[in-house]
Amino acid sequence: MSDRIYLGAALAALLCHPCGASAASDADLQAIREHIQQLKQSYEQRITQLEQRLQQAEASSRQPESVAPQPARSASANSDNAFNPAVSLILSGTYGQLKQDATIPATGFAMNANPGHEQGFNLGESELGISANIDPQFRGVATLALDPAGGIGVENAFVQSGALGNGLNLKMGRFFSGLGYLNEQHAHAWDFADQPLVYRALWDNQIGEDGLQLKWLAPTEMFVEVGGEIGRGRGFPGTDRQRRNGIGAGVLFAHIGDDIGIEQSWRAGMSLHQTRRADAASDAVPDLPGTPGGVRNLFSGDSHTAGLDLVWKYSPNGNTRERYLKVQGEYFRRKENGLLTYDTAGANATGSYAVTQSGWYLQSVYQFAPAWRTGLRYDRLDPGIASVGAPNAGNVISDYAFNPSRITWMADYSPSEFSRLRLQLARDKSRQGLDDNQFFLQYIMSLGAHGAHQY
Repeated sequence: MSDRIYLGAALAALLCHPCGASAASDADLQAIREHIQQLKQSYEQRITQLEQRLQQAEASSRQPESVAPQPARSASANSDNAFNPAVSLILSGTYGQLKQDATIPATGFAMNANPGHEQGFNLGESELGISANIDPQFRGVATLALDPAGGIGVENAFVQSGALGNGLNLKMGRFFSGLGYLNEQHAHAWDFADQPLVYRALWDNQIGEDGLQLKWLAPTEMFVEVGGEIGRGRGFPGTDRQRRNGIGAGVLFAHIGDDIGIEQSWRAGMSLHQTRRADAASDAVPDLPGTPGGVRNLFSGDSHTAGLDLVWKYSPNGNTRERYLKVQGEYFRRKENGLLTYDTAGANATGSYAVTQSGWYLQSVYQFAPAWRTGLRYDRLDPGIASVGAPNAGNVISDYAFNPSRITWMADYSPSEFSRLRLQLARDKSRQGLDDNQFFLQYIMSLGAHGAHQY
């Protein structure tokens, strides 16, 4: 029995027997007095011990930090972690088997870019990404392209501010343009091993810009985004304005989207792009005289492009990890008007030139199991009918009477979100009389921290 219980029992006994013998009562009282004295001494000792421990703790807290270095190391470690950027590395490689020469451009698009494909084993382009919050107002992102032949290129390097308020976001530096749907996506996020024909022909796979981008996200339940860009026009079809002031290119775009229940969602958009080409050279361009190997031409003039894009996604019960279906398509129409210099090494004749070209694609990707997907894509281009000035009417082909096209099938396996293996087959009819059966194997591996991709 504890001291308190013992004392309580004694007091209760005393109260319950007030009329007992005096000798017994005196003995009980004496025992109680002695026990109380013992408790008092015990409590005083405990209080003294606690006071001593408190004095020691206060003295220890007043000592210099060097005496207790552990808290200082913890603070330093937290500061370092707060400033460490997120670093990622994307490794990719392909094996390509093609029947035709990959350097031959699509018919009617010889004056446009032709990124083509690599035959045989190809390391591909590795991407080194670095990103971090700079302070509460700014965030920095850089993506460096590691060329397999050596050298480093800057894909993206921009500062982004979301602190403007009212749904405004400002991007400054080098970035992929916000036009269309696919253009902002990095290569490792593509659903196929290559870009659609319209992106290859009109945008040299992907248009990047050095400049400013401003986006506004509307405060509505439906997704509404409007944006604009100004830049130097370094990406095709523009001509890089080195050693020149002013603006070389401009872009306007708008996107809307919404959910349909928990299983469906969609996004639609439109884009406008304007730039100017100055002495843009094109080699091996076919001509009416049938010059072997083609000729070298120069074009200077304005370029205006309009585009539409649409994507729709469906996932049973909204569970995208198990199954989903995605359907997307884009259409671009470009009009160029200016002066064309034909055969710079020979005739060197200059005259007016105008042409409207267009292209579109439609694709669908179906994830039928958590790690497995398959997809189908159809591409088509229209080279248009050019208006050629009198000096070159007998030299330049104005109507190719052929529409390049291609159909592509792919299947890929992703054991995790960091790795993907892909098989791709294509029937390419983009070059008149040069049909091509194409076979590709591809791997894409992601190391380190990597943010989520856009919708």
